[in-house]
Amino acid sequence: MRSFVSGTEVVPVPSKLNGSALSALSLSKEGLGLGGVSNPAEVFCSVPGRLSLLSSTSKYKVTVGEVQRRLAPPECLNASLLGGVLRRAKSKNGGRCLRERLEKIGLNLPAGRRKAANVTLLTALVEGEAVHLARDFGYVCETEFPARAMAEYLCRQSDPDQLHARRSMLLATKQVCKEFIDLMSQDRSPLGAGRPTPCLEPSIQGNLTHFSLLTHGFGTPAICAALSAFQSYLLEAIKLLDKGEGGGKGHDKDLKHRK
Repeated sequence: MRSFVSGTEVVPVPSKLNGSALSALSLSKEGLGLGGVSNPAEVFCSVPGRLSLLSSTSKYKVTVGEVQRRLAPPECLNASLLGGVLRRAKSKNGGRCLRERLEKIGLNLPAGRRKAANVTLLTALVEGEAVHLARDFGYVCETEFPARAMAEYLCRQSDPDQLHARRSMLLATKQVCKEFIDLMSQDRSPLGAGRPTPCLEPSIQGNLTHFSLLTHGFGTPAICAALSAFQSYLLEAIKLLDKGEGGGKGHDKDLKHRK
């Protein structure tokens, strides 16, 4: 699996992003002050993971930069949702206390603001856990996905007279898939505490950043992991067809035997 970002890296939002929503990351129309925040790499708090088993509860560090991203578009979390993400116990003055703490690091969260994005299960995950989930998903895809078994099954269903055409389609699909993965692997969206330099055009990076901000770093590596598993299937299928083309009638008998 390709390595994108570790759970401890953090990247600032690129200076040029497409769309009025993303350009508002520096200052939202609701008056959310983001320009004078303290060190984005500073740890704001640590929260227990939501997906860990009871016997191995993990804690994830949440940086000032991550809090800033959660308050800015596209999510624009309010005090209630942000408190839930940060696992703050509900209390009478919980919202006010959270806003006061945010003000100390240069973030002004107005009372009564409304969230801007639909809440999903990913909303509850902090970036560290989202990246951890993506990494584990990638590991399972790489080690357990039955690429060869699926290639053998679909090969048995193929018309023996169309093997050459099928091989060409598989090769073309493999190339397109590789191009897509190569593009997504260049994503330099803000995450954790590192500062990678953007290498894509601002327009495409802005769209990838929008997606990453809504998935908190899970989306890009998860898609690449799934496509890498698909590529493994394509490679196995091509190998089987190459073996069949070289085997002549013996391969046809083998196919009939497996049906």
